[in-house]
Amino acid sequence: MANFSLPSKNVKIIAIGLVVMILGFILMIGGGSSDPNVFNPAMFSFRRLTLAPIVIIAGIVVVLFGIMKTPKEKKEE
Repeated sequence: MANFSLPSKNVKIIAIGLVVMILGFILMIGGGSSDPNVFNPAMFSFRRLTLAPIVIIAGIVVVLFGIMKTPKEKKEE
């Protein structure tokens, strides 16, 4: 990874952020109904309307942090 623009630590942070975002999308899955004439109130649950978007935004913040973080310079003595 000598010619890569981001250090490996930053790539790991970005990968963690992507996993958090995927977890948020997984939390949004479900709540539908197989019969279009039947209303399912489970699609308006706290998990789908509040928790999942917060988790997705947290993942975006982690990815941005991983991109913007600058490596610490080593002291030469």
